[in-house]
Amino acid sequence: MRWIWIDKFTEFESGRRATAIKNVSLAEEHLHDHFPAYPVMPASLIVEGMAQTAGILVGEARDFKEKVILAKVKRARFEAEVRPGQQLRYEARIEQVSPEAASTTGTVFADGEKLGEIDIVFSHIDNNLSGLSFPEENFVFTEDFKSLLRTYNVSRG
Repeated sequence: MRWIWIDKFTEFESGRRATAIKNVSLAEEHLHDHFPAYPVMPASLIVEGMAQTAGILVGEARDFKEKVILAKVKRARFEAEVRPGQQLRYEARIEQVSPEAASTTGTVFADGEKLGEIDIVFSHIDNNLSGLSFPEENFVFTEDFKSLLRTYNVSRG
């Protein structure tokens, strides 16, 4: 099973920027364990939501021809906790893209208020210099991820 930590894209400017939202719900099982009697969205999953938003932006910029994986979180800073019932908004921007990698900057908002910043470096693993080989199929950009982008395009039409 693949976990998706964004619900939909609300803006998408190919090769430049994207905005996605995530509605945090008490129906999500992980919130019952983090922490009992005071559920909060784990910061690591907020980072993953930004990684998915920015990663799809980077992948789409190169027509999903490369396997794009998170290589490094350069910065992740949060100013508050996120509780069930809140909506997260991820705003990702591409800083740089090369055949080997891409870097992005991002801002996260909770219910319209700035929550924090997350800057991520992605590796295009098919073009890495390590000499490792990877499967031909693109195991990163599954149909689940691509369908998020199609839903955005359909809602605009």
